[in-house]
Formats: sequence, C-alpha cells, structure tokens
Amino acid sequence: MQSSYAERFEREMGCTEAEWLRWLPAAIGEHPWNLRESRADIQIGVGRLDLSWHRAAPRAIALMRMPRLIVDFRFDGLDATLRYAFMKRFDLYMQRGGG
Repeated sequence: MQSSYAERFEREMGCTEAEWLRWLPAAIGEHPWNLRESRADIQIGVGRLDLSWHRAAPRAIALMRMPRLIVDFRFDGLDATLRYAFMKRFDLYMQRGGG
C-alpha cells in the first residue's frame, strides 16, 4: 500500500479481465458504480473515480505466462485524504498472495 495517491495514475494488474471484474465489486465496497465496456464509474461521496482498462501482452518469466491488465485511475473531486481512504480498502481487496 502506498502512503498517498495522485489524482491520476496507472497500474499494471497481474490478472485477466474476468478476474478483475469478479474482484471489483468487493474492492469498491458500497459505493454506487456503473460498469461499461472496459470502464467503471464509481461515486465516492461528492467525488468520483473513473477506471478504465485494457489488456496487455502477458508477462513472460521463463516458461510462465502471467496475464496483464493496464488500469487507469482518475479521481475527481476527492482530496488526498479521501483518495487514500478509498485506495486503502481497494488495495487490500485487490491484493493477491501466494505461498
């Protein structure tokens, strides 16, 4: 998790679009949202987050192939404190680990 989040940033996610769409509702919590093709608009209080994504070529490590999704985050009308509060939950729900 980061200590702050810019109004706009991009992330590379190691997942398929189907996985992303399965995880997204839990990650955004009870915020109202609207899903369209390759994008989601999320209402966060008086502000909003616009997410858009596209598939990228898989990451290759030796014989392993990991799917990649490039996600663009655009916050509007949220100060740094509100962005942090939203992303803290979002990151915890999107976090995947192995072992």
